[in-house]
Amino acid sequence: MMMPELGKYAGAVLSSYAVAIGLIVALIVVSVLRARRVKRDLEEVENRGRGNGTH
Repeated sequence: MMMPELGKYAGAVLSSYAVAIGLIVALIVVSVLRARRVKRDLEEVENRGRGNGTH
């Protein structure tokens, strides 16, 4: 894959790509961490319900 010639805008274009990729990675990480926390909290609530004899 060849990179197109960006000329004098190469720095701006490449830094924009880097920022966009960084934000996407950050969103993925935050989403995965939140999903783990929510799953753990849900399991805790379900286990509490079982302990009370409601299930």
